Amino acid sequence: MYIYNAKIITMDDRGTVIESGFVKTENGVIAEISEGVPAELSDGDINAHGNILMPGFVDIHTHMGFIGDGAGEEGIDVNEGSDPVMPQLRAVDGINFRDGYFADAVRAGVTSVVTGVGSLNPIGGDMIALKTAGRCLDDALICRSGIKFALGENPKSYYTERDEAPQTRMATAALIREALEKAKRYKEQLERAEEPEDRPDYDIKCEALIPLLNGEMKAHFHCHRADDIMTALRICREFDLTPLLIHCTEGHLIADILGEKGAEAVVGPIICDRGKPELANASLENAAKLSAAGVKLAICTDHPETPINFLTAGAAYCHKYGLPKDTALRALTSTAAMLGGFGDKTGSVSVGKDADLIILDGDPFEIKTNVLMTMINGKVYYERN
Repeated sequence: MYIYNAKIITMDDRGTVIESGFVKTENGVIAEISEGVPAELSDGDINAHGNILMPGFVDIHTHMGFIGDGAGEEGIDVNEGSDPVMPQLRAVDGINFRDGYFADAVRAGVTSVVTGVGSLNPIGGDMIALKTAGRCLDDALICRSGIKFALGENPKSYYTERDEAPQTRMATAALIREALEKAKRYKEQLERAEEPEDRPDYDIKCEALIPLLNGEMKAHFHCHRADDIMTALRICREFDLTPLLIHCTEGHLIADILGEKGAEAVVGPIICDRGKPELANASLENAAKLSAAGVKLAICTDHPETPINFLTAGAAYCHKYGLPKDTALRALTSTAAMLGGFGDKTGSVSVGKDADLIILDGDPFEIKTNVLMTMINGKVYYERN
């Protein structure tokens, strides 16, 4: 299939823009990108009529499918509060892939998301990357992106109400360290075992943390306050983990430090109130200051804190308050996919990547711009009108 007569914003490493060109998709991937018009066209090809063709948007921190669209308590599976340390929770077992917000995502041009558990637990389970359309969740899966950790107000307040640990930031960090140290020793025992009887007794929590310790996924740390951000980096340094700072609300207060440490952050939700103490220093300049300091960043909705269809609006506000436009667009496409662990699959219009493409009738950050078409894995899932 050809998509032709398009202004192609590739979001590739070179920032290539083709003013009038075409993209060929084949077997769900991008097979060719070129200027001009294809030599031969067929009825199944798509005329973009001079509109923008670019990669689908990527939101790498959501709770899509865990908090249902108008489903009430029955539709909420986002936090398992019975135990503060639950790395064994698998996101695939909690997602309702038929939730109506997936269709909203497709209509908004969001083709990939990272979703998973909430932030009540110091360790809460895995975060997975998936496409926003497909016959079933198993077909939509891209990869396991990380293990979710949470610091600060959320675990502290929830377990204080239950009269259980952790009730302080110190206890939260201690529980995380305890679990990681146990998993590290468990992993070492497995590696040393020469005979079956030498293997330690099966421990599902330790097993769940081994891919993290092996560097196969990132530690997604929910952290708002500057002190919690530094705690996340400290723990990751102690256990040689790769941190991804989720929210990073007070990052602008320590942006120079985070830049020096080569930190990666997912900022958002952008469109929200300061509804709890940890958000007291929230700033719309946060993304701009972090980026200026050298922090690689993506922008998220934290859906449903901000509904998924307002992803580009959040990025537009970051641009309005100082984030360069190209950086803001990459925070929704190529950089987001890279930070989420699947930049080799999607995030740019590049030969060999999945054909996750959208057509827009205007500037991505203009409120009146419409998504005219959304394609995922080479299949058109949405066409306006």
